[in-house]
Amino acid sequence: MKKPRPRAAAPWSRLLTESRNPRSRDLDRLPTSRVVALLLDEDRRALQAAARVAPAVARAATLAARALERGGRILFMGAGTSGRLGILEAAECPPTFGTAPERIVGVMAGGEGAVFRAVEGAEDREDVGRREGRRASARDLLIGISASSVTPFVRGALAAARARGAATVLVTCAPRPGLRAMADVVIAIPTGPEVLTGSTRLKAGSATKAVLNAITTAAMVRLGKAYGNLMVDLKQSSAKLVDRARRIVSAAARVPPAEAERLLGAAGGEPKIAIVMGLLDVSAAEARRRLSRARGHVRRAVGGRGPRQPFRA
Repeated sequence: MKKPRPRAAAPWSRLLTESRNPRSRDLDRLPTSRVVALLLDEDRRALQAAARVAPAVARAATLAARALERGGRILFMGAGTSGRLGILEAAECPPTFGTAPERIVGVMAGGEGAVFRAVEGAEDREDVGRREGRRASARDLLIGISASSVTPFVRGALAAARARGAATVLVTCAPRPGLRAMADVVIAIPTGPEVLTGSTRLKAGSATKAVLNAITTAAMVRLGKAYGNLMVDLKQSSAKLVDRARRIVSAAARVPPAEAERLLGAAGGEPKIAIVMGLLDVSAAEARRRLSRARGHVRRAVGGRGPRQPFRA
């Protein structure tokens, strides 16, 4: 495969993510302790920058909740580090929130193999991005992730998804004019130059991951997948999560651990069902009916009560 050539008048040299960080000009001369301290301090600054775009993140979370509520999907699309972050976010939702794997999907430029090994030129294929973007329907939300904001694969995916009526979000770390035309919501995090010039897996990656965490978590809270601050739709896929589910039910239903285990057994392992059973002293079938009427929200199902016992993580 031929190496891709930069396009005429390539915009990368004008992007902050590609510029040199004055704080790290002598990076190769610093002791290891100073290198590490600088990297972590720049990460701190990047997270502060992410906090400044919180209103846009909240709008994206609302779109995500709306898409899932009406039977649609969330599609993360990106290349390189950005694509891997999208795949990671999609992979983490089923065990944490009990979502079906096909409802939140990560798509990487270059395909699944590119997750572990870079595929040359994959990010430059706008045509492939358009093809992937056509997977979106009018009920879906497509979140394009591009640290530079100019990745052709992501541009193509966003354009194709919008043409199909899907809601769209762009997450980038390179604010610049014209971004608003690319998506319904643009989250432009001004993370600035990297410690290692151009290596956006560093603080741009940290800020992007924080934003993706916030989008999915806030959306899931809106959909009733939290009761207080307890994750009540988790899947018990490991010994740790089995124990966590028992402790969650114990804290939320205000029952001893042994009773929480019994409730979980009667509820088919579903913490939500077990909590409603324990709080209202009803059968699993009645708890399920109440949750259905409450659209999956435990607090609504139990008449507004909140969990009061401390939860030990």
